[in-house]
Amino acid sequence: MWVTAHSQSQAVDGLTGAPALAHVYDAIFDARFDEVPASLAAACPPAPAEACLVLEAVSVWWEIQLDPFSTAHDTRFQSRVETAITATTAWTQREPERAEAWFFLGGAYSARARWRVLRGARLAAARDGKQIKHALERALDLDPGLADARFGIGLYTYYADVAPKALRMFRWLLLLPGGDREKGLAEMLRARATSRLLGDEADYQLHRIYLWYEKTPALALDLIEGLRARHPRNPHFWQAAAEIEDVYLHDITASLQTWEALLEAAQMGRVAAASMAEAAARLGMALQLDRLARRDAALEQLRAVIAAHPSAPFGASARAHYQLGQVLEHTGRNAEAAAAYRTAIAQAGRDDPLGIADGARRSLRMLGRKGE
Repeated sequence: MWVTAHSQSQAVDGLTGAPALAHVYDAIFDARFDEVPASLAAACPPAPAEACLVLEAVSVWWEIQLDPFSTAHDTRFQSRVETAITATTAWTQREPERAEAWFFLGGAYSARARWRVLRGARLAAARDGKQIKHALERALDLDPGLADARFGIGLYTYYADVAPKALRMFRWLLLLPGGDREKGLAEMLRARATSRLLGDEADYQLHRIYLWYEKTPALALDLIEGLRARHPRNPHFWQAAAEIEDVYLHDITASLQTWEALLEAAQMGRVAAASMAEAAARLGMALQLDRLARRDAALEQLRAVIAAHPSAPFGASARAHYQLGQVLEHTGRNAEAAAAYRTAIAQAGRDDPLGIADGARRSLRMLGRKGE
C-alpha cells in the first residue's frame, strides 16, 4: 500500500527512495510494462506515493512511444497524468520547501507536454512548458544539487533557443524567457553525468537533439546503441537505430542488418510487443531490400506482413500494401502495383496520419501517366 508524503513541510535533499524508483525506470525502459505495477508497489514506500503516480504516467507514455500513431493508450495516459499532476500539485502546496515535490511536479507536466506535442497540441504543450520550468527552478532553488532537475532546465534552455519560429511565438505569448543553445546543452551533459534517476531519459532526449539540431547523427546512434544494449527488450531502440542508419547516415546495408536483427529477436520472443516488432521489422527490411534491388526478398517480407493481418503498428497493413505497390512497380508489374495501391488507400481509411493514402494516390496518378 502506498503512503502519501509527510504532511509537515520540511526540506529534504535529493530524491527519497531513488534506487527503488530507478528500478521502476529500468522496467519502463525495458518495456516490461506488465512488471511496472509490482515495481511501483515495492518502490512506494520508501519513495513518496506521488513519485510513483508520475512514473505510472511515464510508463503509459512509453507504451505510446512503441506505436506513436496509435491512440489506443491515450485515454489511460490522460487519466494517469492528470492524477499525477493533481497529486504533485497538492504535494507542493503541502510541503512547499520540499525540492523533490517540485521536481516530480515538473516531471508530471513534462510527460503531458510530450504527449501534447505528439498529438499536435503545441500551444497547450507550451503552457505545460511554463509549468515545467517554474517547478524545476523551484526544485533547484531548494536543492541546487538535484541533477535530475538540472537536466530538465538544460533541456528547456536549449529548446527555447533552437525551437522553430512558431514555437518561439508561443514562448513570447506565455512571457517565457529566451534560451541559450550552448548553455543548455552543456547543462544537460553535466546533469546527465550525475543523474540518479533520469540517465536513460537523458540519453534518449540528447539523441534527438544530436539528430535534429546538432546534426551529429553518429553521436545520436551511439546513445541509441547504448540504450539498446542496456534495454534490449525495448523494440523502440532497435527501430530508432535502423532509422538513424537509413535516414541520417544513409547506410542502407547497416539499416537492413538492424531490421533483420530485430526480426530475429521478435521471432525468438526476446523483445516486448513481439508481433508488432516483427511487422515493423519486416516493413523496414522490405524498404531496404527494395532499395538494394533485392525485389523478390522485399516481396517476401511484405506478403508475410499482409498474411499476418497485424493490428500493430498503426497502419501496418496499409503500409505493407503501399510498399508492395512500389516494389511491383519497380519490377514493371504495373497492373498489380495499381491494385496494391488501391488496397492501401482502402485500408488506410480516413484516419491516416502516415499519409499512406495520399502517397498511394500520387503513385496511381504516375502510373496513369505512364500508361498514356
